[in-house]
Amino acid sequence: MDQNENIRNLQILEQNMHNLMMQKQAFQMELAETNAALREVQNSTDDVYKIISQLMIKVRREEVKKELEEKKKLFDLRINAIEKQEQEFEKKADSLRQDVFKTTKK
Repeated sequence: MDQNENIRNLQILEQNMHNLMMQKQAFQMELAETNAALREVQNSTDDVYKIISQLMIKVRREEVKKELEEKKKLFDLRINAIEKQEQEFEKKADSLRQDVFKTTKK
């Protein structure tokens, strides 16, 4: 690969890394909200209310707890997958940076 192509690939990779970071932050925010809701449900002794669209309905506590735990697992999986992608992108970016640096030194 020539230097210009390496630089373009590096820019694309860095943009992809930025996009992943934004996705990860969004999932982390959702996870924090889910954890807060789960704590509230666990502290409750009665049924709880859930907002669906423009309705608030009464739901069994255990049903909501199970739903929130599943949601939490899903966010954890997504965040872990993004972190793995970030590591892969970082390795590729490091390699490209080294290639660009080597060709500029020549």
